[in-house]
Amino acid sequence: MPQSSSTKKHDQDPTDITGPTLKSQRTKMVNTSDDSEKKSSGKKLKELEVGVPIVYGNVAFWLGKKASEFQSHKWTIYVRGATNEDLGVVVKRVVFQLHSSFNNPTRVVDNPPFELSESGWGEFEIVMTLHFHTDVCDKPLHLYHHLKLYPEDESGALSTKKPVVVESYDEIVFAEPTESFFARVQNHPAVNVPRLPPGLNLPPPVPIEDVDRRKRGDTRDHPLSQWFTNFSEADELLKLTAARQQVQGHIARLRRQLSMVDGQHQQLKPASDL
Repeated sequence: MPQSSSTKKHDQDPTDITGPTLKSQRTKMVNTSDDSEKKSSGKKLKELEVGVPIVYGNVAFWLGKKASEFQSHKWTIYVRGATNEDLGVVVKRVVFQLHSSFNNPTRVVDNPPFELSESGWGEFEIVMTLHFHTDVCDKPLHLYHHLKLYPEDESGALSTKKPVVVESYDEIVFAEPTESFFARVQNHPAVNVPRLPPGLNLPPPVPIEDVDRRKRGDTRDHPLSQWFTNFSEADELLKLTAARQQVQGHIARLRRQLSMVDGQHQQLKPASDL
């Protein structure tokens, strides 16, 4: 019987659905290992950082008339490149830790796309552990995502046509990358690589792995791609600017109100107090 705690169920109205929500953060990873295997990957490039934008989350479809007490939704949990590019150049495997009520709750995905599909009725937290290639980072990265099946608005209706989508954006930053890692990802569209400092020369860029294999790993043609959030840093900056202006407006209004109140108090003071 898969699933943990359930949430309130809603009226059957296909016109009211929950759109995608997005949370943003930035995670810095530092490779601390210094064994012989890492040394064979070349020296570390000091004061350089390589960024890998990722998006992780879930898409959940209500089963409608096919829904049962313990099987109300089909859902997919995933980690993808922010531009739907193949993450296999950096990520070696992803381990999904589901609720203990699932059969085999620890699921290991060794090849991209890094995703897992299941069905059930309840919402719970899923831990996704990203393991990186040897020359990338020796530490795994733990991501936490609360599986969302139902609309945020409890008065909202469920729909079989459009899913509930919840995604988070994270830019994984690898400090002091090894030469082999840097050379391998120089031309990879999923990775943000800085310019090398003047005077620092590396071997020629390593050709990107087999094209057919890379295409199997990207998610641009994924069946769920129409529901993925299109993340834009420009949009996020605009939102932050608008929020900042709104806060500054509130502060200015409060200051004016306080100034008016202070003026009224001064007028009300007896002459002896002035």
